[in-house]
Amino acid sequence: MYDLIKRAVYDDDAAIEISKSKKDVTEVVDAISQLSLEETMALGMQFKRFPLGCDLTEIVVGTCASDLELKDLLGNCRLANMIGAPIHICAYAFSDIGENYDMRGIEVMQKVYDAVDVPLDLDHFGENGPMKFPKNIVRCGGECYNKGPAFTECPRGRIHERLIDKEKLETPDKEDWVKLSSSVAVNVTSEQTGEGHAAPLREAKDVANLAKKYGKGLESIMFVGDGYDEVITGFEKSLELGADIFVVEGGPFNRAENTIEAYCKAIAAARILAPGKVVATNGAYESECRAGLRTGLNMIISGFPGNHHGYMCGYEPGTARRGKFGLPRVIQIMSEEIKATHTRVPVQREELLALTTAVKIAGPENIYPKKIGAYTVGDAHWATLTSSKMYKELVIKHTLEDIVNSVDGNSVALLGGRFISWVIANEIDKQVDEIVISDVDPWIQRTTVENLQSCLDATIIAAENDKQAAASTDQSIITSTVPGISNKILGNIPNALNLV
Repeated sequence: MYDLIKRAVYDDDAAIEISKSKKDVTEVVDAISQLSLEETMALGMQFKRFPLGCDLTEIVVGTCASDLELKDLLGNCRLANMIGAPIHICAYAFSDIGENYDMRGIEVMQKVYDAVDVPLDLDHFGENGPMKFPKNIVRCGGECYNKGPAFTECPRGRIHERLIDKEKLETPDKEDWVKLSSSVAVNVTSEQTGEGHAAPLREAKDVANLAKKYGKGLESIMFVGDGYDEVITGFEKSLELGADIFVVEGGPFNRAENTIEAYCKAIAAARILAPGKVVATNGAYESECRAGLRTGLNMIISGFPGNHHGYMCGYEPGTARRGKFGLPRVIQIMSEEIKATHTRVPVQREELLALTTAVKIAGPENIYPKKIGAYTVGDAHWATLTSSKMYKELVIKHTLEDIVNSVDGNSVALLGGRFISWVIANEIDKQVDEIVISDVDPWIQRTTVENLQSCLDATIIAAENDKQAAASTDQSIITSTVPGISNKILGNIPNALNLV
Protein backbone atom coordinates (compact mmCIF):
# COMPACT_ATOMS: atom_id res chain seq x y z
CA MET A 1 0.00 0.00 0.00
CA TYR A 2 2.86 2.39 0.74
CA ASP A 3 4.22 2.25 -2.81
CA LEU A 4 0.76 2.83 -4.26
CA ILE A 5 0.01 5.75 -1.93
CA LYS A 6 3.46 7.21 -2.59
CA ARG A 7 2.74 7.11 -6.34
CA ALA A 8 -0.76 8.49 -5.83
CA VAL A 9 0.67 11.72 -4.43
CA TYR A 10 1.33 12.88 -8.01
CA ASP A 11 -0.04 10.08 -10.21
CA ASP A 12 -3.73 10.20 -11.15
CA ASP A 13 -3.85 6.56 -12.21
CA ALA A 14 -2.50 5.36 -8.85
CA ALA A 15 -5.08 7.54 -7.05
CA ILE A 16 -7.85 6.03 -9.17
CA GLU A 17 -6.58 2.53 -8.38
CA ILE A 18 -6.72 3.30 -4.65
CA SER A 19 -10.20 4.78 -4.92
CA LYS A 20 -11.50 1.59 -6.54
CA SER A 21 -9.78 -0.84 -4.15
CA LYS A 22 -10.82 -2.22 -0.78
CA LYS A 23 -8.84 -0.35 1.86
CA ASP A 24 -7.43 -1.49 5.21
CA VAL A 25 -7.37 1.32 7.80
CA THR A 26 -4.04 0.37 9.37
CA GLU A 27 -2.33 -0.02 5.99
CA VAL A 28 -3.53 3.41 4.85
CA VAL A 29 -2.51 5.14 8.10
CA ASP A 30 0.85 3.33 8.10
CA ALA A 31 1.58 4.35 4.52
CA ILE A 32 0.69 7.99 5.08
CA SER A 33 2.77 8.07 8.27
CA GLN A 34 5.84 7.56 6.08
CA LEU A 35 5.15 10.53 3.81
CA SER A 36 6.61 13.99 4.26
CA LEU A 37 4.27 16.85 5.19
CA GLU A 38 4.45 18.19 1.63
CA GLU A 39 3.57 14.78 0.20
CA THR A 40 0.74 14.35 2.71
CA MET A 41 -0.82 17.66 1.68
CA ALA A 42 -0.54 16.82 -2.02
CA LEU A 43 -2.12 13.40 -1.41
CA GLY A 44 -5.07 14.89 0.46
CA MET A 45 -5.74 17.40 -2.30
CA GLN A 46 -5.45 14.64 -4.88
CA PHE A 47 -8.28 12.77 -3.17
CA LYS A 48 -10.39 15.90 -2.88
CA ARG A 49 -10.58 16.11 -6.69
CA PHE A 50 -13.50 14.79 -8.70
CA PRO A 51 -14.40 11.91 -8.93
CA LEU A 52 -12.27 10.54 -6.11
CA GLY A 53 -13.72 12.78 -3.44
CA CYS A 54 -15.59 16.01 -2.75
CA ASP A 55 -14.02 19.16 -4.18
CA LEU A 56 -16.33 21.60 -2.40
CA THR A 57 -15.16 23.70 0.54
CA GLU A 58 -18.00 24.39 2.93
CA ILE A 59 -18.74 26.06 6.22
CA VAL A 60 -21.38 24.67 8.60
CA VAL A 61 -22.58 26.98 11.35
CA GLY A 62 -23.73 26.44 14.92
CA THR A 63 -26.42 29.06 15.55
CA CYS A 64 -27.47 28.17 19.08
CA ALA A 65 -26.49 28.48 22.73
CA SER A 66 -28.50 27.52 25.78
CA ASP A 67 -28.84 31.12 27.00
CA LEU A 68 -29.99 32.62 23.69
CA GLU A 69 -33.42 34.14 23.31
CA LEU A 70 -35.59 32.26 20.85
CA LYS A 71 -35.81 35.24 18.48
CA ASP A 72 -32.02 35.49 18.42
CA LEU A 73 -31.69 31.79 17.61
CA LEU A 74 -34.17 32.15 14.75
CA GLY A 75 -32.40 35.29 13.52
CA ASN A 76 -29.06 33.47 13.53
CA CYS A 77 -30.62 30.62 11.54
CA ARG A 78 -32.14 32.99 9.00
CA LEU A 79 -28.76 34.66 8.49
CA ALA A 80 -27.06 31.30 7.98
CA ASN A 81 -29.82 30.40 5.53
CA MET A 82 -29.30 33.61 3.56
CA ILE A 83 -25.64 32.80 2.92
CA GLY A 84 -26.39 29.15 2.21
CA ALA A 85 -24.61 27.64 5.21
CA PRO A 86 -25.98 24.35 6.60
CA ILE A 87 -26.98 24.71 10.25
CA HIS A 88 -25.33 22.60 12.96
CA ILE A 89 -27.97 21.76 15.56
CA CYS A 90 -26.63 21.41 19.10
CA ALA A 91 -29.63 19.47 20.38
CA TYR A 92 -29.00 20.26 24.06
CA ALA A 93 -29.13 24.00 23.35
CA PHE A 94 -32.37 23.74 21.38
CA SER A 95 -33.81 21.76 24.29
CA ASP A 96 -32.57 24.32 26.83
CA ILE A 97 -34.03 27.22 24.84
CA GLY A 98 -37.31 25.34 24.64
CA GLU A 99 -37.29 24.84 28.41
CA ASN A 100 -36.78 28.59 28.89
CA TYR A 101 -39.93 29.25 26.84
CA ASP A 102 -42.04 26.42 28.24
CA MET A 103 -41.68 24.53 24.97
CA ARG A 104 -40.40 21.07 24.10
CA GLY A 105 -37.07 21.00 22.31
CA ILE A 106 -38.66 19.47 19.22
CA GLU A 107 -40.91 22.53 18.95
CA VAL A 108 -37.80 24.73 18.69
CA MET A 109 -36.36 22.34 16.09
CA GLN A 110 -39.61 22.58 14.12
CA LYS A 111 -39.54 26.39 14.22
CA VAL A 112 -36.02 26.39 12.78
CA TYR A 113 -36.99 23.84 10.13
CA ASP A 114 -39.94 26.03 9.12
CA ALA A 115 -37.77 29.18 8.97
CA VAL A 116 -34.97 27.85 6.73
CA ASP A 117 -34.38 25.50 3.83
CA VAL A 118 -30.68 24.65 4.19
CA PRO A 119 -29.65 21.20 5.51
CA LEU A 120 -29.87 20.71 9.30
CA ASP A 121 -27.05 18.76 10.96
CA LEU A 122 -28.05 17.19 14.31
CA ASP A 123 -25.41 16.77 17.05
CA HIS A 124 -25.29 16.17 20.83
CA PHE A 125 -28.03 13.61 20.45
CA GLY A 126 -28.10 10.35 22.39
CA GLU A 127 -30.09 7.28 23.26
CA ASN A 128 -32.70 9.37 25.09
CA GLY A 129 -32.94 12.07 22.45
CA PRO A 130 -31.37 15.55 22.90
CA MET A 131 -28.61 15.41 25.52
CA LYS A 132 -29.00 17.62 28.60
CA PHE A 133 -26.08 19.04 30.58
CA PRO A 134 -25.74 21.07 33.80
CA LYS A 135 -25.12 24.82 33.54
CA ASN A 136 -21.41 24.54 34.28
CA ILE A 137 -21.06 22.62 31.01
CA VAL A 138 -23.45 24.50 28.71
CA ARG A 139 -21.87 27.78 29.85
CA CYS A 140 -18.31 26.46 29.59
CA GLY A 141 -15.85 29.18 28.68
CA GLY A 142 -13.74 26.84 26.55
CA GLU A 143 -10.86 26.28 28.97
CA CYS A 144 -9.45 23.32 27.05
CA TYR A 145 -9.11 25.27 23.79
CA ASN A 146 -7.99 28.45 25.52
CA LYS A 147 -5.31 26.79 27.66
CA GLY A 148 -4.00 24.75 24.78
CA PRO A 149 -2.14 21.82 26.39
CA ALA A 150 -2.92 18.35 25.10
CA PHE A 151 -5.87 16.71 26.85
CA THR A 152 -7.62 13.37 26.76
CA GLU A 153 -10.68 14.72 28.58
CA CYS A 154 -12.04 17.98 29.96
CA PRO A 155 -9.27 19.70 31.98
CA ARG A 156 -11.80 20.30 34.75
CA GLY A 157 -12.98 16.71 34.76
CA ARG A 158 -16.64 17.58 34.23
CA ILE A 159 -17.52 15.97 30.91
CA HIS A 160 -19.49 13.76 30.20
CA GLU A 161 -21.92 14.79 32.94
CA ARG A 162 -25.56 14.34 31.92
CA LEU A 163 -29.00 15.21 33.28
CA ILE A 164 -30.54 11.88 32.37
CA ASP A 165 -33.91 12.46 34.07
CA LYS A 166 -34.43 15.62 32.00
CA GLU A 167 -33.35 13.81 28.85
CA LYS A 168 -35.95 11.10 29.36
CA LEU A 169 -38.74 13.69 29.43
CA GLU A 170 -38.08 14.29 25.71
CA THR A 171 -37.58 10.67 24.68
CA PRO A 172 -41.06 10.43 23.08
CA ASP A 173 -39.90 13.03 20.51
CA LYS A 174 -36.62 11.25 19.74
CA GLU A 175 -37.39 10.06 16.22
CA ASP A 176 -38.99 13.38 15.24
CA TRP A 177 -35.65 15.17 15.70
CA VAL A 178 -34.00 12.82 13.24
CA LYS A 179 -36.87 13.11 10.77
CA LEU A 180 -36.33 16.90 10.57
CA SER A 181 -32.56 16.55 10.16
CA SER A 182 -30.49 16.12 7.00
CA SER A 183 -27.57 14.49 8.79
CA VAL A 184 -26.80 13.20 12.26
CA ALA A 185 -23.47 13.24 14.12
CA VAL A 186 -22.20 10.59 16.52
CA ASN A 187 -19.01 10.51 18.55
CA VAL A 188 -16.45 7.70 18.82
CA THR A 189 -13.90 9.47 21.01
CA SER A 190 -14.95 7.37 23.99
CA GLU A 191 -13.20 4.51 22.18
CA GLN A 192 -10.05 6.61 21.65
CA THR A 193 -9.24 6.98 25.38
CA GLY A 194 -11.72 9.87 25.69
CA GLU A 195 -14.12 8.00 27.96
CA GLY A 196 -14.91 11.12 29.94
CA HIS A 197 -15.34 13.34 26.92
CA ALA A 198 -18.16 11.66 25.03
CA ALA A 199 -21.08 9.31 25.41
CA PRO A 200 -20.32 5.58 25.29
CA LEU A 201 -20.24 3.80 21.94
CA ARG A 202 -23.59 2.11 22.56
CA GLU A 203 -25.27 5.52 22.24
CA ALA A 204 -23.44 6.21 18.99
CA LYS A 205 -24.67 2.85 17.67
CA ASP A 206 -28.24 3.60 18.74
CA VAL A 207 -28.26 7.02 17.05
CA ALA A 208 -26.46 5.70 13.96
CA ASN A 209 -29.12 3.03 13.53
CA LEU A 210 -31.85 5.65 13.82
CA ALA A 211 -30.15 7.88 11.24
CA LYS A 212 -29.89 4.94 8.83
CA LYS A 213 -33.54 4.03 9.46
CA TYR A 214 -34.60 7.41 8.09
CA GLY A 215 -31.97 7.64 5.35
CA LYS A 216 -30.00 10.49 6.90
CA GLY A 217 -26.30 11.15 6.36
CA LEU A 218 -24.14 9.95 9.26
CA GLU A 219 -21.13 11.86 10.57
CA SER A 220 -18.61 10.37 12.98
CA ILE A 221 -16.55 12.64 15.26
CA MET A 222 -13.07 11.47 16.27
CA PHE A 223 -9.88 12.90 17.82
CA VAL A 224 -6.45 13.15 16.28
CA GLY A 225 -5.32 11.96 19.72
CA ASP A 226 -1.85 10.40 19.69
CA GLY A 227 -1.74 10.66 15.91
CA TYR A 228 -1.51 6.94 15.24
CA ASP A 229 -3.20 4.21 17.34
CA GLU A 230 -6.09 6.45 18.29
CA VAL A 231 -6.51 7.63 14.69
CA ILE A 232 -6.75 4.01 13.56
CA THR A 233 -9.32 3.29 16.29
CA GLY A 234 -11.34 6.35 15.29
CA PHE A 235 -11.51 5.33 11.65
CA GLU A 236 -12.30 1.70 12.44
CA LYS A 237 -15.13 2.54 14.84
CA SER A 238 -16.51 5.13 12.41
CA LEU A 239 -16.59 2.59 9.60
CA GLU A 240 -18.21 0.00 11.87
CA LEU A 241 -21.01 2.50 12.57
CA GLY A 242 -21.53 3.06 8.84
CA ALA A 243 -20.44 6.70 8.87
CA ASP A 244 -20.52 8.62 5.59
CA ILE A 245 -18.57 11.68 6.77
CA PHE A 246 -15.50 11.80 9.04
CA VAL A 247 -15.18 14.75 11.44
CA VAL A 248 -11.62 15.08 12.75
CA GLU A 249 -11.03 17.13 15.92
CA GLY A 250 -7.61 18.57 16.65
CA GLY A 251 -7.01 21.49 19.01
CA PRO A 252 -6.20 20.41 22.58
CA PHE A 253 -7.25 16.86 21.67
CA ASN A 254 -4.33 16.57 19.26
CA ARG A 255 -1.66 15.06 21.52
CA ALA A 256 0.85 14.10 18.84
CA GLU A 257 4.46 15.25 19.07
CA ASN A 258 4.14 17.19 15.81
CA THR A 259 0.56 18.44 15.91
CA ILE A 260 0.39 19.96 12.42
CA GLU A 261 1.86 16.92 10.73
CA ALA A 262 -0.41 14.55 12.69
CA TYR A 263 -3.48 16.62 11.86
CA CYS A 264 -2.66 16.65 8.14
CA LYS A 265 -1.97 12.92 8.09
CA ALA A 266 -5.34 12.26 9.74
CA ILE A 267 -7.09 14.46 7.17
CA ALA A 268 -5.30 12.78 4.25
CA ALA A 269 -6.21 9.31 5.57
CA ALA A 270 -9.81 10.44 6.06
CA ARG A 271 -9.95 11.64 2.45
CA ILE A 272 -9.10 8.12 1.29
CA LEU A 273 -11.22 6.22 3.84
CA ALA A 274 -14.44 8.26 4.19
CA PRO A 275 -17.19 6.38 2.33
CA GLY A 276 -19.05 9.62 1.59
CA LYS A 277 -15.84 11.43 0.58
CA VAL A 278 -16.55 14.40 2.87
CA VAL A 279 -14.01 15.30 5.57
CA ALA A 280 -14.85 17.89 8.22
CA THR A 281 -13.52 19.33 11.43
CA ASN A 282 -15.49 20.47 14.46
CA GLY A 283 -12.43 21.73 16.33
CA ALA A 284 -9.00 22.84 15.10
CA TYR A 285 -6.64 25.67 15.95
CA GLU A 286 -6.01 28.25 13.23
CA SER A 287 -2.71 26.60 12.29
CA GLU A 288 -4.48 23.24 11.95
CA CYS A 289 -7.34 24.75 9.93
CA ARG A 290 -4.89 26.30 7.47
CA ALA A 291 -2.80 23.15 7.09
CA GLY A 292 -5.92 20.98 6.94
CA LEU A 293 -7.43 23.06 4.14
CA ARG A 294 -4.21 22.57 2.18
CA THR A 295 -4.58 18.81 2.76
CA GLY A 296 -8.10 18.43 1.42
CA LEU A 297 -10.30 19.36 4.39
CA ASN A 298 -13.58 20.46 2.88
CA MET A 299 -15.87 21.34 5.79
CA ILE A 300 -15.30 23.42 8.92
CA ILE A 301 -17.95 23.71 11.62
CA SER A 302 -17.98 27.21 13.11
CA GLY A 303 -20.49 29.16 15.15
CA PHE A 304 -22.18 32.33 16.32
CA PRO A 305 -21.16 33.99 19.62
CA GLY A 306 -22.17 31.77 22.53
CA ASN A 307 -22.06 28.59 20.45
CA HIS A 308 -19.04 26.45 21.36
CA HIS A 309 -18.10 25.93 17.72
CA GLY A 310 -17.59 29.71 17.54
CA TYR A 311 -14.21 29.36 19.25
CA MET A 312 -13.27 25.77 18.49
CA CYS A 313 -12.06 26.45 14.92
CA GLY A 314 -9.74 29.19 13.69
CA TYR A 315 -8.29 30.49 16.97
CA GLU A 316 -5.04 29.72 18.77
CA PRO A 317 -4.50 29.02 22.51
CA GLY A 318 -4.96 32.16 24.54
CA THR A 319 -7.60 33.55 22.19
CA ALA A 320 -10.05 30.63 21.90
CA ARG A 321 -12.88 31.21 24.37
CA ARG A 322 -16.66 31.32 24.53
CA GLY A 323 -18.20 34.40 22.94
CA LYS A 324 -16.10 34.37 19.79
CA PHE A 325 -17.89 34.75 16.45
CA GLY A 326 -15.92 32.21 14.49
CA LEU A 327 -17.92 32.29 11.26
CA PRO A 328 -16.35 35.36 9.56
CA ARG A 329 -12.90 34.35 10.79
CA VAL A 330 -13.13 30.87 9.29
CA ILE A 331 -14.50 32.29 6.02
CA GLN A 332 -11.44 34.57 5.82
CA ILE A 333 -9.06 31.69 6.56
CA MET A 334 -10.70 29.63 3.81
CA SER A 335 -10.42 32.49 1.31
CA GLU A 336 -6.70 32.80 2.05
CA GLU A 337 -5.91 29.09 1.83
CA ILE A 338 -8.09 27.76 -1.01
CA LYS A 339 -7.88 28.88 -4.63
CA ALA A 340 -11.39 28.97 -6.06
CA THR A 341 -11.97 26.80 -9.12
CA HIS A 342 -15.52 26.32 -10.44
CA THR A 343 -17.22 27.23 -7.14
CA ARG A 344 -16.76 29.97 -4.58
CA VAL A 345 -14.95 29.36 -1.31
CA PRO A 346 -16.74 28.62 0.88
CA VAL A 347 -19.76 27.31 -1.02
CA GLN A 348 -22.66 29.77 -0.86
CA ARG A 349 -26.37 29.64 -1.50
CA GLU A 350 -26.05 29.81 -5.30
CA GLU A 351 -23.82 26.73 -5.38
CA LEU A 352 -26.02 24.91 -2.86
CA LEU A 353 -29.05 25.51 -5.08
CA ALA A 354 -27.14 24.30 -8.15
CA LEU A 355 -26.08 21.15 -6.34
CA THR A 356 -29.63 20.58 -5.07
CA THR A 357 -30.89 20.93 -8.64
CA ALA A 358 -28.47 18.24 -9.81
CA VAL A 359 -29.53 15.94 -6.97
CA LYS A 360 -33.24 16.46 -7.70
CA ILE A 361 -32.77 15.77 -11.42
CA ALA A 362 -30.76 12.62 -10.69
CA GLY A 363 -33.21 11.40 -8.05
CA PRO A 364 -32.32 9.84 -4.68
CA GLU A 365 -32.44 6.36 -6.19
CA ASN A 366 -29.46 7.14 -8.44
CA ILE A 367 -27.08 8.97 -6.11
CA TYR A 368 -24.66 8.10 -3.27
CA PRO A 369 -24.35 5.39 -2.11
CA LYS A 370 -25.54 4.09 -5.53
CA LYS A 371 -22.70 3.50 -7.98
CA ILE A 372 -22.39 3.88 -11.72
CA GLY A 373 -19.34 1.96 -12.81
CA ALA A 374 -16.64 2.04 -10.15
CA TYR A 375 -17.80 5.16 -8.34
CA THR A 376 -20.71 6.45 -6.32
CA VAL A 377 -22.75 9.18 -7.96
CA GLY A 378 -21.90 12.25 -5.93
CA ASP A 379 -20.92 12.09 -2.28
CA ALA A 380 -22.46 12.48 1.15
CA HIS A 381 -23.41 16.07 0.32
CA TRP A 382 -25.78 14.73 -2.33
CA ALA A 383 -27.41 12.26 0.05
CA THR A 384 -27.93 14.77 2.87
CA LEU A 385 -29.48 17.34 0.54
CA THR A 386 -32.39 15.01 -0.21
CA SER A 387 -33.57 15.50 3.40
CA SER A 388 -33.44 19.30 3.24
CA LYS A 389 -36.43 21.56 2.72
CA MET A 390 -34.49 23.17 -0.13
CA TYR A 391 -34.65 19.85 -2.00
CA LYS A 392 -38.30 19.21 -1.17
CA GLU A 393 -39.48 22.66 -2.32
CA LEU A 394 -37.23 23.06 -5.38
CA VAL A 395 -39.06 23.08 -8.72
CA ILE A 396 -36.86 21.83 -11.55
CA LYS A 397 -37.17 22.74 -15.22
CA HIS A 398 -36.63 19.20 -16.56
CA THR A 399 -37.02 15.89 -14.75
CA LEU A 400 -34.76 12.96 -15.60
CA GLU A 401 -37.72 11.37 -17.38
CA ASP A 402 -38.20 14.55 -19.45
CA ILE A 403 -34.54 14.49 -20.46
CA VAL A 404 -34.63 10.84 -21.47
CA ASN A 405 -37.87 11.32 -23.45
CA SER A 406 -36.36 14.28 -25.30
CA VAL A 407 -33.60 12.17 -26.83
CA ASP A 408 -34.16 11.76 -30.58
CA GLY A 409 -31.30 10.19 -32.50
CA ASN A 410 -28.51 7.66 -32.21
CA SER A 411 -25.86 9.95 -30.72
CA VAL A 412 -25.94 12.44 -27.86
CA ALA A 413 -23.36 14.95 -26.63
CA LEU A 414 -23.24 15.53 -22.87
CA LEU A 415 -21.65 18.93 -22.33
CA GLY A 416 -20.09 18.63 -18.89
CA GLY A 417 -18.62 15.43 -17.48
CA ARG A 418 -19.60 15.55 -13.84
CA PHE A 419 -22.00 13.35 -11.93
CA ILE A 420 -25.29 14.42 -13.54
CA SER A 421 -23.86 13.39 -16.93
CA TRP A 422 -23.25 9.89 -15.53
CA VAL A 423 -26.91 9.54 -14.54
CA ILE A 424 -28.16 10.81 -17.90
CA ALA A 425 -25.75 8.53 -19.79
CA ASN A 426 -26.88 5.57 -17.72
CA GLU A 427 -30.54 6.33 -18.48
CA ILE A 428 -30.17 6.84 -22.25
CA ASP A 429 -27.71 3.97 -22.75
CA LYS A 430 -30.29 1.63 -24.34
CA GLN A 431 -31.58 4.34 -26.70
CA VAL A 432 -28.38 5.51 -28.38
CA ASP A 433 -25.27 4.07 -29.99
CA GLU A 434 -22.85 6.86 -29.07
CA ILE A 435 -22.45 9.21 -26.12
CA VAL A 436 -19.90 11.99 -26.53
CA ILE A 437 -18.49 13.62 -23.37
CA SER A 438 -17.07 17.15 -23.32
CA ASP A 439 -15.57 18.82 -20.25
CA VAL A 440 -13.11 21.67 -19.79
CA ASP A 441 -11.12 19.58 -17.30
CA PRO A 442 -9.22 16.89 -19.28
CA TRP A 443 -8.89 14.63 -16.24
CA ILE A 444 -12.62 14.75 -15.46
CA GLN A 445 -13.38 14.05 -19.10
CA ARG A 446 -10.99 11.10 -19.31
CA THR A 447 -12.13 9.56 -16.04
CA THR A 448 -15.80 9.98 -16.95
CA VAL A 449 -15.30 8.38 -20.36
CA GLU A 450 -13.39 5.43 -18.88
CA ASN A 451 -15.88 4.91 -16.07
CA LEU A 452 -18.96 5.06 -18.30
CA GLN A 453 -17.39 2.81 -20.93
CA SER A 454 -16.76 0.20 -18.24
CA CYS A 455 -20.46 -0.19 -17.49
CA LEU A 456 -22.53 1.00 -20.49
CA ASP A 457 -23.30 -0.59 -23.86
CA ALA A 458 -23.08 2.61 -25.92
CA THR A 459 -19.71 3.75 -27.26
CA ILE A 460 -18.40 6.56 -25.03
CA ILE A 461 -16.26 9.12 -26.86
CA ALA A 462 -14.17 12.03 -25.59
CA ALA A 463 -14.71 15.28 -27.52
CA GLU A 464 -12.15 17.95 -28.34
CA ASN A 465 -14.51 20.66 -27.08
CA ASP A 466 -18.22 21.49 -26.77
CA LYS A 467 -18.61 22.66 -30.36
CA GLN A 468 -16.99 19.53 -31.76
CA ALA A 469 -19.16 17.37 -29.50
CA ALA A 470 -22.34 19.12 -30.65
CA ALA A 471 -21.36 19.03 -34.31
CA SER A 472 -20.69 15.28 -34.26
CA THR A 473 -23.95 14.20 -32.59
CA ASP A 474 -27.70 14.33 -33.18
CA GLN A 475 -28.45 16.11 -29.92
CA SER A 476 -26.66 18.02 -27.16
CA ILE A 477 -27.51 18.28 -23.45
CA ILE A 478 -25.86 20.80 -21.11
CA THR A 479 -25.37 18.88 -17.87
CA SER A 480 -24.17 21.71 -15.62
CA THR A 481 -26.76 22.99 -13.16
CA VAL A 482 -24.78 26.17 -12.37
CA PRO A 483 -26.71 28.87 -14.28
CA GLY A 484 -23.65 30.95 -15.15
CA ILE A 485 -21.81 27.97 -16.61
CA SER A 486 -24.80 26.46 -18.41
CA ASN A 487 -25.82 29.78 -19.97
CA LYS A 488 -22.26 30.34 -21.21
CA ILE A 489 -22.31 26.93 -22.91
CA LEU A 490 -25.77 27.69 -24.31
CA GLY A 491 -24.41 30.83 -25.92
CA ASN A 492 -22.00 28.69 -27.92
CA ILE A 493 -24.40 25.76 -28.51
CA PRO A 494 -27.83 27.46 -28.83
CA ASN A 495 -29.71 24.28 -29.79
CA ALA A 496 -28.58 22.32 -26.71
CA LEU A 497 -31.05 21.24 -24.03
CA ASN A 498 -30.37 23.39 -20.96
CA LEU A 499 -31.34 21.84 -17.60
CA VAL A 500 -31.75 25.14 -15.74
